[in-house]
This record gives sequence, structure tokens and C-alpha cells, in this order.
Amino acid sequence: MSAPADLGDATISGCDEILVASDGPVRIVTLHNPANANAVNNAMHGAFARIWDTLAEDPDARAVVLTGAGRHFSAGGDLVQWLETHVENPVTRRAGMRDARRIVRSMIDFPLPIVAAVNGPAVGFGCSIAVLCDIVLMSDRSFLADTHVASGLVAGDGGSVLWPLLMSLLKAKEYLLLGERIPAETAVALGLANRVVPDDTIKAEALALAHRLAALPARAVQDTKRTLNLHAERAISGVLDYGISAETECFTTPEHRAAIDAFLKR
Repeated sequence: MSAPADLGDATISGCDEILVASDGPVRIVTLHNPANANAVNNAMHGAFARIWDTLAEDPDARAVVLTGAGRHFSAGGDLVQWLETHVENPVTRRAGMRDARRIVRSMIDFPLPIVAAVNGPAVGFGCSIAVLCDIVLMSDRSFLADTHVASGLVAGDGGSVLWPLLMSLLKAKEYLLLGERIPAETAVALGLANRVVPDDTIKAEALALAHRLAALPARAVQDTKRTLNLHAERAISGVLDYGISAETECFTTPEHRAAIDAFLKR
């Protein structure tokens, strides 16, 4: 990806771990916690829930690229902070799950096309937000993995919400229950991504595609996206609320605590 033309709005998210840059009519949203594989902490999660309303109000924006800094898209949740907040603190747990619901609905409702440049592993949170984008490009070294169940959680804001609309219900069950990695080529074959591109060109290709979308008639693009996403809205009606509620109840289970403890001991 070439250097964005304008980095002056890089703090628009109000969070140092989500950078927003401008390249003409395209906004580039970068998950920026590379020292921790772009794992999501509470500040990033809250900022990510809010950023879509901010971008929707940008009168000059026509398309968005979503990517990660460094070699990862996002490795999922920051489990050290997660243990101290979502597991042990019911106030922050409720706030986090409200943000989770808001992220899903905001990305589906967002009027501009979102191109995902999945530049590396997209696990948990990373996997969920990648598949919520409108066009998904995957690096040839990337993979998807929804690991909710493996960590003792319901995939309430993850694959169980949208995957059955995109792929076989049987395949969705297999990958969600087992939490197995989905290589880039397999993700395309399943319908979770559009195409695989070389790792060294993925961000440039995503930016070029976003500019193609930005150059199209804005009203036609936005209303066509809205029409298509009505299928997604109807599909998740009821599913998301149940999934979020069920996932919230799992945070205090011994299975989830054991899964976190085992991960932290690695």
C-alpha cells in the first residue's frame, strides 16, 4: 500500500491502537497493536465499536480498507486484560458485550463498502470482523479461525451469526465447534473470502479495489450494499441477541477460566 495522502486524522478513533488514515476518498483503518499481534484490548474494542459511526459521518469518504499492522490481522482478545476484566468484573464484561453487539450491527449497517486486507492470521475477534466486511482479500500466508468454543465460549458475536449465510451449515458447525484454522484458499472455497493475493501486495490490492469502489456512483453503491445486507440483518435477527447473552454467561464458567489459564502458561 502506498503511503496515505493524509495522516492528519490518524487519531480520529480516539485510540492509539486503531489508526485511521486517508487516501483521497478511501479511509484506511488499521488495527495497530503489532507487538501483541494486534490483539484487541478493552480500549481498542470500544474504539472499534464507535469508529463506524464516525466514518459514516465523513462527507468525503466513499470506501474503507480494514487491515492490521505488521504481520497479523488480529490474533483475537488480549487474554491477560480479558482475565482481569471480562472474567472477573461484571461491569466491564457487560460493557464489552454491548460493544460486541454494536460492532456486528454497525458493520452491517455501515453505508460505505469495506474491503478487508487480511494480511495475516485473523483469529477470534479478527476472524469475526474480517468476515463482516463487504469484500475480503486474504494474504497467501493468512488464515481464519473462530476459537470461541475452544476457549469455553459461545461464538455469540462470531461465526455463528453470519457464517451459515455464507457457507454450508454443516461446514460452519465443523469449523466453529472444532475451532480449526481455515487456510486462505479454503476460506475462498467456503465463501468466507473473495480471493487470495500475494502477501507482499495485499494492502496495495485492497487499496486499489477500494478506490475502484469509491469511483462508482455513491448512491448506487451504498443502496445496493444496503439492499444486500438486508439479507444479513434478517438472518441475524434474534440470533445475535441470543448468542451475545449465551456468550456472556460463559465468561464465569470454569471451562473458560481453565482455557485462559492454559493459554497463559504456554
